[in-house]
Amino acid sequence: MKKQFGVFLLRCLLNSFGLWVAVRVFGTGYTDQDLQAGFWVFILSGVIFSVVNALLKPLVIVLSLPAILLTLGLFTIIVNGLMVYIALKLTPGITMAFWHSVLAGMVLSLINYIVSTTIEMRKTRRDSKETV
Repeated sequence: MKKQFGVFLLRCLLNSFGLWVAVRVFGTGYTDQDLQAGFWVFILSGVIFSVVNALLKPLVIVLSLPAILLTLGLFTIIVNGLMVYIALKLTPGITMAFWHSVLAGMVLSLINYIVSTTIEMRKTRRDSKETV
């Protein structure tokens, strides 16, 4: 249980960083006048995105399965963008256009892929050391 919470916390922090990068590159509605307030806004947005991704994304994937199958999986890019768009709509102080959210979803997907791969590699390495 502690490890799962630690992984979720790590994902939240990395999602916060990814959203910060995405808003800086693609965003249109955020001005960072107070650095400390900006930090907490992005931490909140990372937590909201992680929760939306964990709870809402599986339902949206199931409902959009015909479109995903028809486009051979490319529609998942739109689903990821929708998750970013929803998370940023729920976060006070940050706005982003839908198509910029799709691009931000690509950035966050890459970050999540790297984190998942790193965690899996560490787990595999640890398991192989225990068996030796």
